[in-house]
Amino acid sequence: MAKYSKKAGEKVEKTMHEMKEGKLKTGTGKKVTSKKQAVAIGLSEARAAGAKVPKKKS
Repeated sequence: MAKYSKKAGEKVEKTMHEMKEGKLKTGTGKKVTSKKQAVAIGLSEARAAGAKVPKKKS
C-alpha cells in the first residue's frame, strides 16, 4: 500500500464518507459508486490543496 501524507489521508477519508452517504459526484454530476473512483477524487483534491501526493500515472 502506498504511503501518503496525513492531509491526503484525511481528504480520501472525507471523500469515502461522502461516497457512502451518496453525496459524492463526478465532474459531470453523476453519483460515484466505485471505491477506486472515490480514492482517486480524494487524492486529486489533496494534490490541488498542496498535500504531498505522488504524481498521477499516465
